[in-house]
Amino acid sequence: MSLNATARKPLVAPDAPTRAPRPRLTPVPKTAARRKPKLAYALVALGGAMAIGAAQIGLSLAITQDSYTLASLNTQQRTLDLQTDALQEELTGLSSPQALASSAAALGMVVAGSPSYLRLSDGAVFGTGAGAGWSSTVDPTGSGAVSNSLLVPPAHADANDGPVTDDAVAESEQLPPAITDGLPSPETH
Repeated sequence: MSLNATARKPLVAPDAPTRAPRPRLTPVPKTAARRKPKLAYALVALGGAMAIGAAQIGLSLAITQDSYTLASLNTQQRTLDLQTDALQEELTGLSSPQALASSAAALGMVVAGSPSYLRLSDGAVFGTGAGAGWSSTVDPTGSGAVSNSLLVPPAHADANDGPVTDDAVAESEQLPPAITDGLPSPETH
């Protein structure tokens, strides 16, 4: 017998699982009743928002106050820089050779004569050996001297009022210039 000659059994397909027919329309399940939020949760949320707002306002005020303090310190630094410059200019004027010569003459100092030298080995004196005279040969404010603008304060004179006193000068230096017709602005063409 051959393999082909044997009788074959018909192949049977397995049964597909059957499903229950589904209706096309189904009712929507009932939703649970909405619960109203509790008052405690609302108060906590409102309190948190208020705390955040208060913190933001506090930080803003602190930053603003710091900016005013910084502006005040910058103004104070600028004033101190101007005072330092004025004092440095005054020191430069007072340490000039002309000022030193005037101060020395006012104290009665005179210019030394020619120098003399002493040899220690035998005690010999070299040079003229004469002392300085009692009158100075240097006149710092004489006719040949150039005036020092740092030593002499400028004379303030007003044609209408006569000489201006130091109090009026100090007062006018502290006040800003008067504005007569609006804000000052450059003239353009």
